[in-house]
Amino acid sequence: MDCKVAIAFMHDYLDRELSKERSAELSRHLDQCPECRRRLDALEKTDALLHSVPAESAPNYMAYRVMKSLPKKRSPKAWTTWVRRHPAMSAAAMFLVVMVSSFFAMWNQSEQLTVRGADLEHVVIEGNTVIVPAGQKVAGDLTIENGVADVQGDVEGNLTIIDGNVTLASTAHIAGKVKHIDRAMDWAWYKVTSWFDTIAYGS
Repeated sequence: MDCKVAIAFMHDYLDRELSKERSAELSRHLDQCPECRRRLDALEKTDALLHSVPAESAPNYMAYRVMKSLPKKRSPKAWTTWVRRHPAMSAAAMFLVVMVSSFFAMWNQSEQLTVRGADLEHVVIEGNTVIVPAGQKVAGDLTIENGVADVQGDVEGNLTIIDGNVTLASTAHIAGKVKHIDRAMDWAWYKVTSWFDTIAYGS
């Protein structure tokens, strides 16, 4: 047996994991190799010394400190529990909040012209008038606030006019709906339906 193999066998021998056949091989090698015999004796003494040292036990307060240092379990807040238990009342309360905020937004809104839409490249603005020229297309929805919409071309979505007017030429084509919002309740309903559309469809 090679000495390197014998050294590997020594560790298995001390861990009581060496088979009888290999133990016999190791024993024959140790009878012929004084160097390996001395090495095994030293390993046995070290092993015996380690086993003679009493095991240190953790102090009694250690478990308390460890448990205290762990992050606390997050408990759901009372209002979230209430919302889950009363979905209808939660929806009604949200509806009321949206309506009130919409009213405040309506009363505080400025008279400035506002144009919103995903595609405004072909939209022409002249003073307070927003023009969709004949032969041009606006992709998606178009919202005009505090202005006049003069649609001569195509709007491939909904056209929403808030506190304004709309003129549709004979060449105009609106793919979606034309929403004309002037009154407070219409405004609130528009905001609420827009909010629900955002929640349901993400846009």
